[in-house]
Amino acid sequence: MIRRRTSHIVLAAGGTGGHMFPALALMEELLARGHRVTLITDKRGLAYRKLFKEIKIYEVSSASFAGKGMIGKIFSIPKIFSGILAARSLLKMIKPGVVIGFGGYPSLPTVKAALSLDIPTCIHEQNAVLGRVNRYLAKSVDAVALSFDETKKVKWHKYNYGAVTGNPVRKEIVEIGDLYYPTLGDDRIFRILVIGGSQGARIFSEVVPQAISTLPRASQRRLQITQQCRAEDIEAVRELYADTKIAVELTTFIEDLPSCLRWSHLVIGRAGASTISELSTAGRPGILVPYPNATDNHQMENSKEIVAAGGAWLYEDRQFTASTLAKILQRMARHPREVWQAAEQSRKVGKPYAAKDLADLVERLALVKGDREIVKTNNMVAENITQENHQGLRAER
Repeated sequence: MIRRRTSHIVLAAGGTGGHMFPALALMEELLARGHRVTLITDKRGLAYRKLFKEIKIYEVSSASFAGKGMIGKIFSIPKIFSGILAARSLLKMIKPGVVIGFGGYPSLPTVKAALSLDIPTCIHEQNAVLGRVNRYLAKSVDAVALSFDETKKVKWHKYNYGAVTGNPVRKEIVEIGDLYYPTLGDDRIFRILVIGGSQGARIFSEVVPQAISTLPRASQRRLQITQQCRAEDIEAVRELYADTKIAVELTTFIEDLPSCLRWSHLVIGRAGASTISELSTAGRPGILVPYPNATDNHQMENSKEIVAAGGAWLYEDRQFTASTLAKILQRMARHPREVWQAAEQSRKVGKPYAAKDLADLVERLALVKGDREIVKTNNMVAENITQENHQGLRAER
């Protein structure tokens, strides 16, 4: 049993949804346990501020070295140092029990500032390859939390403490895994959810409607599709669907993803860490097309476990064509049990307690700080008593 002591926890996350959604799930769990939570993020992270409406949010500057020439890297350094100084000021004001970083360059200034102030620190890695910033920080922080059992570029022997917690997802998605998979029979509606990351993906905007348009009319009438598209693609996608006989909903951002997952039979998307963890936690099968330009090919690595378990089908960009997808969908329509079995296998690799396990780890670190402060206070008291005794002895003499 962990001794429960409420604390103030700082989440350092920014950039894309892949970093922000796990932070959101941990926030929900920590608030439910009575802790105070603050988010320190970057400009891009502020786009998700509506999801973090229950807590205070601060922005600090940061910059990435990736994909920049020498001049670009030089100009990034002042932004990073400026962010560290700003984060130090914030942390001195907040006085958190723990700072946890969720990887990516937006988390770097805050975690570095926490290390300089001797605040307990933890980093969480969402992907199956330890990211560059997390690789840099891993040897300095108090704990490293991973999402996948087999995470590449990890050096356990160099870390203070490491654990596989899984990738936190929102409680609404965890609850889906406890529900029955929607019935999918020969005469039932087949519901497909198409997601492409927080910004959508052009390949799905082109391939999916083209594949649907080649299906027989009887097959089209069985389909219901909700598809996320990039803003610049949505009208062209609408035109591609115009001649089909299916019910389709197009959107640039899916605000209520848990509801969409709950009714879906199949998900088509990239293989980002959040997508994999949400599918496996909810128990939904997927057709995965890893983003080919992902750093260290981490999306391909993310997909390996769920694909090996039989919970998803994997296609590279060049393999994912309209004719290929049309054949897959027709096969699934003829053999619905195959889809149901994939859903079961997907659920088996899920880690529904990831948010709880990560929150437990954070609480342990908060206890460490609390114990440090007790020891420090006791030492100060002892020192004062000793000084008083010495003064008393001098007075007696």
